[in-house]
Amino acid sequence: MIARKPLARGNKVSVTFSVPAENAHNSVSVVGDFNEWDDSAHALKLSKKDGAWKKAVQLAPGRYEFRYFVDGERWENEPEADDHVWSPFFSQNSVIVVEA
Repeated sequence: MIARKPLARGNKVSVTFSVPAENAHNSVSVVGDFNEWDDSAHALKLSKKDGAWKKAVQLAPGRYEFRYFVDGERWENEPEADDHVWSPFFSQNSVIVVEA
């Protein structure tokens, strides 16, 4: 799931990426062109409040491709993404469009 919240200052938007707890045992990262596909840049944390893996990332307006890297071994897409596109690695990437 993806939630968007405009920030009070600047033109960035706080985007919260969320993955259900049952989808991962140990770790989840959101990885995309906004962090140069670095799986250590945006690790999601397991929320005690609702049991989902979550991470808020501040993004400027634009179109971003991303995926979730789960348990250090598999890739998952966001079912509620704005779009899905084919990548050069014979798989699909999720797409989020951030508007100011």
